[in-house]
Amino acid sequence: MTGTFDPAAGRNAQALPLATVEEWLGVLCGRGEIGRLLSPPWEEQLGLGYGHTLREIAQQPVTWLETTSRLRGERPPLGECLRDVQAIVFTGSGSSVYAAECVAPWLQAATDLPACAVPAGSILTHPESCLPPSGRFLVVSVARSGDSPESRAVVDWLLESRPQARHVFVTCNRAGALSTAYRNRANVRAVVLDDRTNDRSLVMTSSFTNLVLAARALAGSATEEEEERRRGLARAGAELLHDHADALATVARSGFSSVVYLGSGCRLGSAREAALKMLETNAGEVWTMAESFLGLRHGPMSAIRRDTLVVAFLSSDPRVRAYELDLLAELDRKGLGCGRVVLGAGLPPGSGLRIDCAAAAACDDGEMSVLDAVCAQLLAFFRCLDAGHRPDAPSESSVITRVVSDFQIHSRSGR
Repeated sequence: MTGTFDPAAGRNAQALPLATVEEWLGVLCGRGEIGRLLSPPWEEQLGLGYGHTLREIAQQPVTWLETTSRLRGERPPLGECLRDVQAIVFTGSGSSVYAAECVAPWLQAATDLPACAVPAGSILTHPESCLPPSGRFLVVSVARSGDSPESRAVVDWLLESRPQARHVFVTCNRAGALSTAYRNRANVRAVVLDDRTNDRSLVMTSSFTNLVLAARALAGSATEEEEERRRGLARAGAELLHDHADALATVARSGFSSVVYLGSGCRLGSAREAALKMLETNAGEVWTMAESFLGLRHGPMSAIRRDTLVVAFLSSDPRVRAYELDLLAELDRKGLGCGRVVLGAGLPPGSGLRIDCAAAAACDDGEMSVLDAVCAQLLAFFRCLDAGHRPDAPSESSVITRVVSDFQIHSRSGR
């Protein structure tokens, strides 16, 4: 999909990210904080420790359109994977399972099939409590690299012990185990995204949002309405990067020491991803928590201190949003938190930094979750730089690594 992004057009519904990543980065290069950081030569950006992360955050609106185009031909066979199944189980580890949480509730509503997101580690340790007890089911493994110990072990165990299960792998790494090791197995289909989504940075950014959008292709054939929503989503992502990055950088430097992220439904998954992004990008120095708006009242509200930033992802569903706005009004009455970031489409007036993604007004909450992720990535990225860390490799003592190191997989007998 091609088009132009004219900064003077503001929220013009026809404004699109440019046709290629390089063209889009060229637009950003002359503007604000992102432009300043993109201006040095590539080798200098790498030497300063942020080149991969910044590029992978900034390129996302263009990659979303590319993923949509790439998945168009995959939709019919993916839809066939749902034939005669009684349930869908999404699985992954870390950010990948949060991506699954952004998709599973929406897919259940779209297909009328029970769908859930389960950490791969839970399948390894407690399969009887998180897998369907009987019948044919589909397992959707979501992964950036496809090489984590859990990913491989879960698939191997399921192929042996649950032959009635079908498998779909959604991954960003053509050379990973999920892409290469199971090609000749029946009931297995791999969907591999463009290599640019296989983030080189330690943290998942492009991979997260594109895995979310790719996994939604399980719902079947794309409609013209969905294609237009995806274009709106890309426009909203471009506007977020172009128009709101400087404000997020200012918030990132405001001195908060903890962040509480709020989301409902699919967007509780993006809230969890947002909390992880701030935590890992800042080497654990910023305490984070993710909670639902209604769940916050039941004890977790006590975590909002005077130095706590509250980031709220407002639902596109009017009924759900009414509950969420009630909660934010309660936080105002109680004077909780040191600042607020609110993201949504068609936002009402209120306190704090408000990011109105008007171009995505037609999108559902599952689609909006990728905009939540971009907002969270920028906030974490700028906080990381302000703290003197290197976003490409913030874990200086290698406490965490890009792919989890191998660990012993303990055998489990029986079905």
